[in-house]
Amino acid sequence: MVAVTLMWSTAGVVTRHLEHAQKFEVTFWRSFFTMLCLLVILPLLKGREVFSRMRHGGAALWLSGLCWCGMFTFFMVAIMLTTVANVLVTMSLSPLLTALMARVFIGHRIPLRTWLAIVVAGAGIAYMYASQLGQGISLAGTLVALCVPIAGSANWTINQYAQAHGKRIDLMPAVLVGAVLSSLVTLPLAWPFQASAHDLSLLFGLGLGQLAIPCILVVACARVLKAPEVALLGLLEVIFGILLAWVGAGEVLGQDVLAGGTLVIGALVVNEMLGWRNNAVTR
Repeated sequence: MVAVTLMWSTAGVVTRHLEHAQKFEVTFWRSFFTMLCLLVILPLLKGREVFSRMRHGGAALWLSGLCWCGMFTFFMVAIMLTTVANVLVTMSLSPLLTALMARVFIGHRIPLRTWLAIVVAGAGIAYMYASQLGQGISLAGTLVALCVPIAGSANWTINQYAQAHGKRIDLMPAVLVGAVLSSLVTLPLAWPFQASAHDLSLLFGLGLGQLAIPCILVVACARVLKAPEVALLGLLEVIFGILLAWVGAGEVLGQDVLAGGTLVIGALVVNEMLGWRNNAVTR
């Protein structure tokens, strides 16, 4: 899981070294290469019948794929519009947004500690937004980044709902569906292509090493690790991503992101650790 977060965190620093590819073209090529890699990897892992089984996945599979499409697309566009730190801190809201969506759409009870974490993390994000607005910085990138955890939370809520009704979604084919949809949606916006051979080699590396491989590994990890463990370890992406962008691309962490991010990450860590401890005591 630590390796997964390290691979996920490479997107920001890699995109800072692109020569000509811009916004939607970056998104298209990363999703396209992810699709090609999964078309090879999935049959090797699950057999050639994996594609025929997708036809029987039902609405849940395709809704999950649509959510993956949103995550892939919004993430890369946000990375091209604002700093890596802004995007990663905003994305870390996913566990709390998932709790809220599960409460609204599935009726899951939210414990008091999670409500408090939502309030504190919300204050951290609000501070980041307010500081950027006061400095005259465009909020477009951060607002686009906010769509990533919303799509991710919807994805996990769909999975929980499907499982509660006796239907288990195979996440790997859903990731493939997301990559295909993201490629189709961004292709018209990416044309005409401007990416150089250097850009294409970097974006292929992202498709394989930043999405296809870690997405397969995280599914395997989720079968072994407890949910709070996965959530806590997933926060390493924020730390790794900010460090890589600083060392590899010279992006300095702003004071507003540092202060707001500390509130967000701190609230998440405390919430997950308390939940982990309570579950251990209950068992």
